[in-house]
Amino acid sequence: MELLKVTSLATQFKTEGGLVKAVDGVSYYIDELEIVGLVGESGCGKSVSQLSTMQLISAPGKIVGGEVIFEGQNLLKYEANGPEMRATRGAKIAMIFQEPMTSLNPVLTIGQQLTEMLELHMKMSSEAARRRAIDLMGLVGIPAAENRIDDYPHHFSGGMRQRVMIAMALSCNPRILIADEPTTALDVTTQAQLLELMKDMVQRFRASLVIVTHNLGVVARYAQRIYIMYAGRIVESGTTKDIFATPRHPYTIGLLKSIPRLDEAEGTKLVPIEGLPPNLINMPPTCAFLPRCSYKIDRCFRDPWPDLKSVGGNHFIRCYANTKEKKK
Repeated sequence: MELLKVTSLATQFKTEGGLVKAVDGVSYYIDELEIVGLVGESGCGKSVSQLSTMQLISAPGKIVGGEVIFEGQNLLKYEANGPEMRATRGAKIAMIFQEPMTSLNPVLTIGQQLTEMLELHMKMSSEAARRRAIDLMGLVGIPAAENRIDDYPHHFSGGMRQRVMIAMALSCNPRILIADEPTTALDVTTQAQLLELMKDMVQRFRASLVIVTHNLGVVARYAQRIYIMYAGRIVESGTTKDIFATPRHPYTIGLLKSIPRLDEAEGTKLVPIEGLPPNLINMPPTCAFLPRCSYKIDRCFRDPWPDLKSVGGNHFIRCYANTKEKKK
């Protein structure tokens, strides 16, 4: 059953250099109890699209179009700091932010930051909220939680701070959990532990999970469906099997070629995507990936960037070129 549906979402930022179209007509959906991956290079609009969903865009940014339908209501019709949005944000849709050291308040204890949401959204007493906070810290694998609840963020390692962020996001039993680059700056072992933890927690709390990342390898194990973003738009979407077994957009193919695989022959070289992402201020009318694309055809230079089209089942791409036979 569809839990969240985003249609034609558009977010822009006014800068001295011009208007940045950070999110440009993005549409996607999330089903109940589903894990979805949102993948792309830095600056492609992944995080901004999720912040827009929760109306966390501040000046000079502005959401200029689209709908975010959750529980039958368009969240974008609510005031960003109004009671309806405040009741939804954190309680029903929660977010694990990219860098826990800057997301956690350094002058408040972990306990104060965990209990605040419980008292606000769940209407718990301070004593009940503290007991619940200790339980949550234990659930996410923080040892001796009853002794550490009064510690400050700087007393925790990066991995433990991220566990605190997961506990905070899950504290009010949200229906959707958004993890924005949840493993940034963590070692590989800790990354794997946290991803497994999030998978277990969303199953335990019966929530849906959106993993925002630049690494396809991170979502390969956990996501049922994947959206690939480039230059503020979704360029390919499909099941995880579709994306990894039959990638069709040149950008997706490039991303897969640039990550190591265990099934590749020894000595296989990784192939980086040449060039840089486009300037989102002066976007060309044609495909934004055109200067970096090795599959381009004459039509790519003439016609505007195409809409998403089905290439079979629930697999969609935004491309004119036929990459089916050339992807190998």
